[in-house]
Amino acid sequence: MNILPKGSKLYSIFKYKCPRCHQGDVFKSKSSYNLPKMFDMHEQCSNCELRYEFEPGFFYGAMYVSYGLTVALGVATYVLMQMFFEASVAQIILVLIAVLIVGSPLVLRLSRIIWMNLFIKYEPEKRGVNK
Repeated sequence: MNILPKGSKLYSIFKYKCPRCHQGDVFKSKSSYNLPKMFDMHEQCSNCELRYEFEPGFFYGAMYVSYGLTVALGVATYVLMQMFFEASVAQIILVLIAVLIVGSPLVLRLSRIIWMNLFIKYEPEKRGVNK
């Protein structure tokens, strides 16, 4: 049983694949933590030729998604710290800062791919167009 089958938005999001065909890679580097190449994206899908940036400034909207993911990560960290540790306010703040710094590259990439998936629907007939 495949938890992330092709055709689901989650497949495209967590595999960093083209939202339209689920074949081509969106980012040039597979790792979110390859800091010099963290934001390097292909201009278009190698499979279906979808242009990833439809218009100048398209990814500015991803900032809203990034904000939501960061808040969710911060709240989850805070709740876990309260549930499992008797931490002081200073300890919680230090852990929150560490988690947010370490999680930032992942959050920033996820926000871009989630933003793309909000506007592009999966079209299985586009798979293998260039192959």
